Amino acid sequence: MNPIKIIGALLIVAGVLGLAFGGFSYTKETHQAKLGPLELSLAEKETVNIPLWASIISIVAGVGLVVAGGKKG
Repeated sequence: MNPIKIIGALLIVAGVLGLAFGGFSYTKETHQAKLGPLELSLAEKETVNIPLWASIISIVAGVGLVVAGGKKG
């Protein structure tokens, strides 16, 4: 399997995951203050939404790369 087909397959998987989940979240920890032995920190939950159009473009581009990578010219 050549690198173009692998990249295409990864784009297809990423696009399908984007359609299935619509985004992901992660926890960001920030240190607010440090007073001697006391340390105050804050954990914030951040959410990243993946637009529908980005997922569809990723799938289409992945299919295009897989098809183009399969042709021998």
